[in-house]
Amino acid sequence: MPASTKTVENPDTDTSVAELLPWQVIVMNDPVNLMSYVVMVFRRVFGFDVEKARKHMLEVHEQGKSVLWSGEREQAETYVYQLQEWQLNACLSRDG
Repeated sequence: MPASTKTVENPDTDTSVAELLPWQVIVMNDPVNLMSYVVMVFRRVFGFDVEKARKHMLEVHEQGKSVLWSGEREQAETYVYQLQEWQLNACLSRDG
């Protein structure tokens, strides 16, 4: 009996657009942390100046969330972890 042959297609080597999209670090509003505390955390974690940290804090307070950073997944995960260590409600999301 002849051995059967099977054609194996090459895996798709094209990188999809979705894989190239950056990851976002998002902080959501919470009823616990003081505004001054949130500003301080943003300055320590991201190195924001007072104005930028305050702008993001006000977005969180008034709009319920703010995108603080966008980029590679590994760095985004690090930022989310650090924010959570400071007891902020932070998460990671795909941009787009």
